[in-house]
Amino acid sequence: MTTPSPQAPPGGESAPDGAAPQVVRKPRRLPGDRGPAPLLALAWATFFGAGYVPVAPGTAGTVAAIPVWWLLSHLSWPLYLLATAAVALTGIAAAQRAGRYYGVADSGHIVIDEVAGYLVTMLFLPPGWLAALAGFVFFRLFDVLKPPPARFFDRDPRWKNGAGVVLDDVAAGVWAWAATWLVHLAASRMGAT
Repeated sequence: MTTPSPQAPPGGESAPDGAAPQVVRKPRRLPGDRGPAPLLALAWATFFGAGYVPVAPGTAGTVAAIPVWWLLSHLSWPLYLLATAAVALTGIAAAQRAGRYYGVADSGHIVIDEVAGYLVTMLFLPPGWLAALAGFVFFRLFDVLKPPPARFFDRDPRWKNGAGVVLDDVAAGVWAWAATWLVHLAASRMGAT
């Protein structure tokens, strides 16, 4: 990430003395001393490093969630629900602590919300490649579009915390769940599953 030099005017549009303009990108971490890194919270919030993928970390987090879903899909539905709730609740706590450390509430490095959202998307779906692929596509689509109430959790300043980070993806996951079930039911009627 390139940041303006101390002499550059705000926004980095131009620099004094004819120096080249600097590019400013959305930070994944703002500068500042926040103490030692909370390693456990960072490991869980980034889903063991998936959030550090330099391009599309949210997509990487969703891809990393597919094997988790595959394993959990062999459990009874009450255990699947319990595991999904545990991921979401511990994800809220980890995202809160990681966001404080990064200085950005919804840092691009935090992807545990994508894991929780994908697990919601895949709720009650049988294991199989079609369900996994459809769920992935629909979850990424609704995570980007953020239909209500996902947009509320994403944009309302009162939810710029760990709960808002995770709940906006859980809400997107509910929309993706409905769309994925429609694909699954259509494929079943055509004998494709």
